[in-house]
Amino acid sequence: MQAKAKSATAGLLIGIVLAAMLLLAGCDQKTAIDDDPSPSANTLTGVSLSPRSFESADFTDFFHKANETGDVVSWAGDWNELAKTTDSAPKIVAELASTYDYVPMIELQFFTQSSGQLLRPLDATNKLSYKNSTVAFAGNHQPRYLGLGIEVNILYDKSPTDFDAFVSFYADVYDAVKAVSPDTEVFTVFQLERMKGLSGGLFGGVNDPNKAQWSLLDRFSKSDIIAFSTYPNLVYKNPEEIPDDYYSEIRAHTSKRIAFTEIGWHSSDSPSGWESSETEQAQFITKFTTLTAMMDMEMAIWSFMYDQSTFEPFNSMGLRRSDGSPRPAWDEWVG
Repeated sequence: MQAKAKSATAGLLIGIVLAAMLLLAGCDQKTAIDDDPSPSANTLTGVSLSPRSFESADFTDFFHKANETGDVVSWAGDWNELAKTTDSAPKIVAELASTYDYVPMIELQFFTQSSGQLLRPLDATNKLSYKNSTVAFAGNHQPRYLGLGIEVNILYDKSPTDFDAFVSFYADVYDAVKAVSPDTEVFTVFQLERMKGLSGGLFGGVNDPNKAQWSLLDRFSKSDIIAFSTYPNLVYKNPEEIPDDYYSEIRAHTSKRIAFTEIGWHSSDSPSGWESSETEQAQFITKFTTLTAMMDMEMAIWSFMYDQSTFEPFNSMGLRRSDGSPRPAWDEWVG
């Protein structure tokens, strides 16, 4: 879901990140969580690249505060960003990691989740460009985490033919990345609610567990970790409605390490009929941590540090308000 919010600001992002680099160039679950609402000590935590604004001061402030949210800063966007020879957002995010002491996680997208339309055809020319740019990036930056495709089970719903083409292409790119960067954790990302067959609520369809897509996990046997986005607020109206096995159910379908690369719950009193609050948002974080306490997760990434200019209900998912002040969810997340 994040890629939707980021695509419109990619150009501004590059300039601001470059400015931040220049400004700073000379500067120096536990298994039970009775008292601690933060994610497990064995789990990397963090937030996506989501500053208050694209002004240089706000961008710098984001990176300083990112250290409080955990270990990881993620970037998600158009796969073609890797092909740029200059001003490439994922390359700059990777390079800033040593300055700000975070682990970069790069996620590359090739289709639009809302429509299922490919950003460009998966023909021989584009696949070669995607592959070559990914191998070059992996060889130069040796990233710890590299995601190929975001919420790919949505593509399966929209265009099974394009999904099948991506499955074989993924395996090819996986092998090529491992050849130049053996320690990189390569994976694709699934949308958890849709994986469960939950298409009701704000998704606009009907919840039908009989339409669960767990078998798709087997199509990506080379994934080093199994990664999901999760937005249960699109299906449930309050955190108390989330079943106790909502996340642990994943363990019935894979023994691989699990990552949540996007997590979110809105904090506003809209959309109509799906009202939430800042208190409820914080309650969800506590609920999420409780339900995942025994899962030994690889990572858990909250989608937005600050509210972003995007559509409801994603526009109020920030851990901090648009004026910069922290929400109760901030305290729950940073623990």
